[in-house]
Amino acid sequence: VHLVESGGGLVQPGGSLRLSCAASGTNIFSMYVMGWYRQAPGKQRELVAAMYTSSSTTYEDSVKGRFTISRDNTKKMVYLQMNNLRFEDTAVYYCSAKFRGRPEPDSWGQGTQVTVSS
Repeated sequence: VHLVESGGGLVQPGGSLRLSCAASGTNIFSMYVMGWYRQAPGKQRELVAAMYTSSSTTYEDSVKGRFTISRDNTKKMVYLQMNNLRFEDTAVYYCSAKFRGRPEPDSWGQGTQVTVSS
């Protein structure tokens, strides 16, 4: 699966951004668990949000109530709506695809920078 993210940028605290991830190279997109990870300078990559094939979701504690992950299986797209952004949300955000049942993601996007600054 090939993944391409878009939608990053510079935003003020309290602002919003919507990240998009376009998938290609598969006809069974709906069988992938799609996730958004982020990596801030000097920190490890962490899972921000994931959406499973059942459409259930999981979120990292600090983004609960602020971020929403969604997917459109027909368009092979995944989105991350980020509201009420904070300084600490600054990071490179990566889209991931993990085939159902596998322990780790099979594919990663190239990343998109999100900078929260006044």
